[in-house]
Amino acid sequence: MLIFSVQILDSTVTWYNWFRQKTTNNQETMPRTMLTDDTWRKLSQLLYQTGRVYKKPEHRLTLEGILYRMRTGCPWRDLPPDFGHWSAIFRRFNLWTKKGVLNLLFKYLSKDTDSEWLFIDGSIVRSHQHSCGAASDSDEAIGKSRGGNSTKIHLAVDSHGLPVHFELSAGHRHDVAYAEQLISSAPRSDYVVADKGYDSEALRAYVKSNGSIPVIPRKGNSKTGNQEIDWCLYKYRHLVENAFGRIKHFRGIATRYDKLQRNYAGMVALAFAFVWLPMWV
Repeated sequence: MLIFSVQILDSTVTWYNWFRQKTTNNQETMPRTMLTDDTWRKLSQLLYQTGRVYKKPEHRLTLEGILYRMRTGCPWRDLPPDFGHWSAIFRRFNLWTKKGVLNLLFKYLSKDTDSEWLFIDGSIVRSHQHSCGAASDSDEAIGKSRGGNSTKIHLAVDSHGLPVHFELSAGHRHDVAYAEQLISSAPRSDYVVADKGYDSEALRAYVKSNGSIPVIPRKGNSKTGNQEIDWCLYKYRHLVENAFGRIKHFRGIATRYDKLQRNYAGMVALAFAFVWLPMWV
């Protein structure tokens, strides 16, 4: 029985050594990247124009490391060394979010919009337990509900479903609380389209005061009804849902791992910038 156990242990050790050697060999391969020469050429021009980023050859690998973390959601310490030391990548990302570089990148790429229609909506993102406990007096856009800790992304998209403005809030905050801020920060549109969660006469009056037509259905218990709703236009409201679906392909967006609100907002802005990037390259 002892000889049989030793044979099993020897075979297990042999398999482990083989697997470790195979893993070591695979580490020599560069991890999958997102930047092409054309996209980096465009992004680097915008980054240098902000005045916050200097021309350094390692910035491309730094941005690749940030994108890798956004795509996989891994801890910063687990970044592959091919992109550089994880501490240097994180410190540069933290500096860029503090200076608003990533948000400026998104704002520049989204400046040419088709503003005939404006679609608004909100989507909840679960917050990982490691994203809580920041040394801050604010809630860092993390709220508690029956589902646990969460953050809500409030988004406005244009007629083609391209993002034009977003806001972050705690997950338990109502969508309509950020509707006016979304509309005022987005380009003026002819129509503002939202679902029944935005059913508010005060919001409709605000939309009309801005010279737009609200396409916001009333709830089923309303005595007014929805005779004036343009249901054909309302069917295109899925464009804002599609925008959420596109950025939630990235694991670092679908689940929040960042403690600070500005760092998570920087990740979201970077994801939306990549939604716009094919329009420029």
